Amino acid sequence: MNQFIDEVKIFIKAGDGGDGCVAFRREKYIAKGGPSGGDGGDGGSIVFVGDKSLKTLIDFHYKKHFKAEDGENGSGNNKKGKSGKDMIIPVPCGTVIKDEKGNVLFDIIKDKEKFLIAKGGKGGRGNFYFRSSTNQTPKIATLGEKGEEKWIKLELKLIADVGLVGYPNSGKSTLLAKVSKAKPKIDSYPFTTLTPCLGLVEIGDYRSFVMADIPGLIEGASKGKGLGFKFLKHIERTKMIVHLIDLSEHNVILRYNNIRKELFLYSKKLVEKEEIVVGNKIDLPESKKNIEELKKHFPQVYFISALTGEGVKELLETIWLKLNSGK
Repeated sequence: MNQFIDEVKIFIKAGDGGDGCVAFRREKYIAKGGPSGGDGGDGGSIVFVGDKSLKTLIDFHYKKHFKAEDGENGSGNNKKGKSGKDMIIPVPCGTVIKDEKGNVLFDIIKDKEKFLIAKGGKGGRGNFYFRSSTNQTPKIATLGEKGEEKWIKLELKLIADVGLVGYPNSGKSTLLAKVSKAKPKIDSYPFTTLTPCLGLVEIGDYRSFVMADIPGLIEGASKGKGLGFKFLKHIERTKMIVHLIDLSEHNVILRYNNIRKELFLYSKKLVEKEEIVVGNKIDLPESKKNIEELKKHFPQVYFISALTGEGVKELLETIWLKLNSGK
C-alpha cells in the first residue's frame, strides 16, 4: 500500500527556447544569397492535471525536480527548431498548488482539470526574421528565452462528501470498513489510523457518497497535539461531518465539546458544516448509561454499533437524505 503523503515541496523548470540561427543561402546559381537562419523552437511548458485515480502525493516524495524539454536551435534554409514537449504532471484531485510564500496559485478539484504552472521560453529569432529592404544581409539572431522556474508547494485536501470525526477508538475506521470496501487499519489502541482513508458508500438504487475517516483528533489537536492537526485540513472539503461518540467512555459530552472546540480553533467554517451526532458501540453493556444523556443533550442523535451493523442502515439513509436535500 502506498504511503500517504499530503504535503510536498518541489522544483519545476520549463524548457528554454532554442536560439535563432545566422545563416545565408549558398546556392551556386543565386547571386547575393539572402539570410536563411531559422527561428529556435519554443521550450516545453509544465502543466498539472487532475487525476481521480491518484490518492496521495507519494510520487513527489521521491522525485522533487521536474524539467520540461528545451526547444531546439534554428538552422539554415530557414528551418525552425523543434519545440520542446510539454511536461504533463498528474496530481490527485484536491491538490492545492502554492508558491513558496504559501499563496494559493490554483486548486485542482476535477478530474482532467489543467493548470499551466510554468511556461516554456520562446524560441529566438533567426536572421531571416530581420531581413528588410535596407538590411538584406542581417547578421544577427536572438537567443531563446529561459523557461520559468520556481519552487512550489503541493498540498492535498481529500475530497469527500462526509468526514468522520471523533476521538481515537470511537469506531470511525470500523464504520468505514463496514459500509464501504475501504480497508483502514483497525485495532484497540489509540492512533491506529495514521492516515485519512476514503471509502465509497453504496446504499442501493444507484445511490452512493464518499466518506472519509479523519484520524487522530484529540484535545489540543488544533495546536499540533496528537495527529489531528496534520489532518484537520481534510475536513475542509467535506459537505457534512458525522461526529462519532464512543458510548462506552466517561464524560461523553465533554469529549464531544472538546472535538468541536478543536474544529472551531482550526477554522470557524468547520463548525458551520452540517453535523450528524452518532453514539457508537450500543452493543456494549457499559454504553447504556450514556444513551439517555446524549438524548437529553442533542435534539437529534443516532445510535449504532459499527461492529454489528445495528442502526447503520438508518444512519446511511439519513446521511444520503441530508446530502441531497438541497438538490
